[in-house]
Amino acid sequence: MAGKDLIRYDLLVQDALKGVVRKVLVDAGKDGLPGEHHFYISFRTDFPGVRLSNRLREKYPQEMTIVLQHQFWDLGITEHTFEVGLSFSGVPERLLIPFDALTGFFDPSVQFGLKFDTEGDEEEIEEEAPPPAPAPLRAGGEPVELKQPREAKADKKSETKKPAPAAEKSKPSEEVEAASDPAADPNPAGSAEVVSLDAFRKKN
Repeated sequence: MAGKDLIRYDLLVQDALKGVVRKVLVDAGKDGLPGEHHFYISFRTDFPGVRLSNRLREKYPQEMTIVLQHQFWDLGITEHTFEVGLSFSGVPERLLIPFDALTGFFDPSVQFGLKFDTEGDEEEIEEEAPPPAPAPLRAGGEPVELKQPREAKADKKSETKKPAPAAEKSKPSEEVEAASDPAADPNPAGSAEVVSLDAFRKKN
């Protein structure tokens, strides 16, 4: 029987991976996006410290995904947050997002993704396979499908767990509004490299 993880390796790994996202954004803020790289960033809108307009908060009360590709400006990064200007249906907005609010990061150009837990969601994420990322929209409202990476389902734990109440498993996914203008389907043929934290979960 595994002992209790008092060191909390899962949290240490999360912090390290969020440091990867921070480093990528710092470089993008200095030099722009290199090559074909662009980012889909998912975050909890109800997380403490998130700052966005009431219009967006009402439309996305729990989670949303933004796209950093062509139409973003004034990207600023601090140790714990990043701030960026985006256009949503032609309306300029400025968002401030703590790194601890992140739930996912995906770079379709190289099929690389990171998935993060947020406090209070650990048990639910352990029991269920990661849901597909919300589908961003092109400027003008044309939907762009962002499919779930193929390996993501392999992260589901094999051990039997007590099922969560049905009400907790039936949360609808949030639709995401345009914050960029992706030039192509963000998930071309081929599997994605997804880094999961399931292997570092706290054992009871």
